[in-house]
Amino acid sequence: MREMKLGLFFAPGGHHLAAWRHPDAYPNGFSFQSYISAAQTAERGLFDMVFVADVFSLTPDGMRADSFRFEPITLLSALAVATSKIGLVATATTSFNEPYNVARKFASLDHISGGRAGWNIVTSSSPLEAFNFGLEEHLNHAERYRRAHEFVEVVRGLWDSWDDDAIAIDKTEGIFFDPAKMHMLNHKGAHYRVRGPLSLPRSPQGHPILVQAGSSEDGRNLAAEFAEVIFTIQRDLAEAQAFYADVKAKVAAFGRDPGHALIMPGVLPIVGRTRHEARDRYEQLQALIHPQAGLAALSRTLGTDLTGVDIDGPLPEIRSEKLSETRAMGMVETARRDGLTVRQVYERLVVSKGHRQVVGTAADIADTLQEWFEAGGADGYNIMPAMMPNGLTDFVELVVPELQRRGLYRRAYRGNTLRDHLGLPRPADLAAPVSREQATVRAR
Repeated sequence: MREMKLGLFFAPGGHHLAAWRHPDAYPNGFSFQSYISAAQTAERGLFDMVFVADVFSLTPDGMRADSFRFEPITLLSALAVATSKIGLVATATTSFNEPYNVARKFASLDHISGGRAGWNIVTSSSPLEAFNFGLEEHLNHAERYRRAHEFVEVVRGLWDSWDDDAIAIDKTEGIFFDPAKMHMLNHKGAHYRVRGPLSLPRSPQGHPILVQAGSSEDGRNLAAEFAEVIFTIQRDLAEAQAFYADVKAKVAAFGRDPGHALIMPGVLPIVGRTRHEARDRYEQLQALIHPQAGLAALSRTLGTDLTGVDIDGPLPEIRSEKLSETRAMGMVETARRDGLTVRQVYERLVVSKGHRQVVGTAADIADTLQEWFEAGGADGYNIMPAMMPNGLTDFVELVVPELQRRGLYRRAYRGNTLRDHLGLPRPADLAAPVSREQATVRAR
């Protein structure tokens, strides 16, 4: 029977905009111990992976709960020691990195974790990141994605620098590796020139898992060509089904198996033992939203300064060129369709970062997850606890057993690598071998 996939989307205090203000939230969400605790709880719940997002700037309106971020490979390498099974996925942008560095970092994480690494491919959307890399403005959307395609090709090529059995370590003959099983990339493209090889053996998974998180047309095409897991923002079933069908068709058009591209929308669950308790928890979080914080978050999301607007009036006109993200466009469309006020937009949509909120008992949460899963809207979900640590603990202790009871979710890990958990094949080594004369590195 097909089983649901689950990831934990890390957020220091929780994903609700006001979660950090809750009396039961981590007193200091930015602490290594909070990440260890969350990863171990998710592993106890048999989650496929934990996911760390990353950006290279603070938010434009100043400080907020998720402004401070550990460098993700450093963090996940440490978490690899504190866990044993769960996958470890992090964002690395193709706009402000070099392919060799990214290939080396994620291959290292795959070795350190015993085959549990995944790379979330993004192109960055905030111009504030560009300012931290000596640029006056960010690359335009189309150019970012052209570079991203080549970037991923180079990284994959570097991951194939060595055959699986290239490292001989023959002490008797004095041969550390077989030169015939080393492959020079010698990539010369429109944006990158990379010789190779990578200075690491092929990693336990062959390649770390490739994840993609953009829902624009360019994002979908990048996902269809490369991604094995796709994170997405979907708020209703019809839209989720359309996205699912479109991406799966694009995957097939690239000659790939659609079953090897798993679509996992984000979901922000608020779980109670009764519906009344769940609703109370939701309303308590909503009451903690400071209007200034809500307006600032909405301004940031829509790329438009909304300072001074009447928060109980309708959403003002937003210039379409400001809506650089699919998420922002969807929020504006929803606000217009449902006649929402500015306050209602940030209370209903922005507090969950645009993702779907589900409030109810474990059975209620399981019902909605099952519906989308069985109706062609999802292969699994990126779980975004509203408040940490209680939101994650409640999901693991209440919702996971309900999903298991319905036969929708595993009762034990069946392997050791992230590919094992996700049911994804190990990629074959696609590189062509160089001659022995070309391979000059040999240790004696």
